[in-house]
Amino acid sequence: MRILSGIQPSGNLHLGNYFAMIKRMIDYQEKSDLFCFIANYHALTSVSDPNLLRQKTLDAAIDFLSLGLDPNKSHFWVQSDLSEVHELSWLLSNVTSVGLLERSHAYKDKTAKGIVASHGLFAYPVLMAADILIFGSNKVPVGKDQKQHVEIARDIAMRFNHTFGETFVIPDADIEADIATIPGIDGQKMSKSYGNAIEIFTDEKTLRQRVMSIKTDSTPVDEPKPIQDNPLFEIYSLFLDEKGKQELKERFETPGLRYGDVKKELFSVIWEYFAPYREKRAQYVQNKADVIDILKIGADKTRVVAQEYLTKARNNIGLNYANY
Repeated sequence: MRILSGIQPSGNLHLGNYFAMIKRMIDYQEKSDLFCFIANYHALTSVSDPNLLRQKTLDAAIDFLSLGLDPNKSHFWVQSDLSEVHELSWLLSNVTSVGLLERSHAYKDKTAKGIVASHGLFAYPVLMAADILIFGSNKVPVGKDQKQHVEIARDIAMRFNHTFGETFVIPDADIEADIATIPGIDGQKMSKSYGNAIEIFTDEKTLRQRVMSIKTDSTPVDEPKPIQDNPLFEIYSLFLDEKGKQELKERFETPGLRYGDVKKELFSVIWEYFAPYREKRAQYVQNKADVIDILKIGADKTRVVAQEYLTKARNNIGLNYANY
């Protein structure tokens, strides 16, 4: 089973990134053929500062390695180090209808928020399809908001296969129902762009402030607290097993619980949970040359697979004319 996922280096990692994607990647590397990359080409739709992009790309790699990604058990690379994916993106563009891209929820949502409707933003799903298809990915772990992009990749792959013959594996989105959408401190989906994220590698004071800012309702202390659509309950539950979740549920449903006390608990849980990862990260920060070497080796290893699928696509589409 080949698993693929990537993350944009457009900001600091937060709990949503970790539980919706990164933690799952760490688990997958023990039982599957894992492909995981830093999507710095995708980040160009929102990052225009070259120095910031370089910094965030390396920071994202350090974060992944610090959180447990093992380059010896996976394929780990930076998107821009493999030009093959961008050639495939162009090939796929020629079997992708404008109407399909116009139906992209992400495109419509971002332009509705005033983001410039560039070709890069519009064609984002095609590049994402190339990322997925060029490695023969079977499953793509994503959050609920990214499900449509995987569906678009499936449509493009089927159209290409129908037009030029069997070439690509048809991928499936892999979404865990319990963590399909992780709320931020305001109750909306946790996102860097919404400014509502709880970052993983922030300092102690900032983490405490963010946790204490989690939105809660005005239910009196002597009444049961709701758990439905309650971001405090949902975020705390991320760190608990099933027994722990049930115990937390019972606490919320028992009169007398104070939200402030729960927030203080949650802060301590988050700070202690990521303590060993912070120590590991500090070591990588002091040895950035080693991180760069890991990424280059990962790109070389991954390129072998990319070239296999790109060559097949080129042959089937008729670009390798010397084989006529």
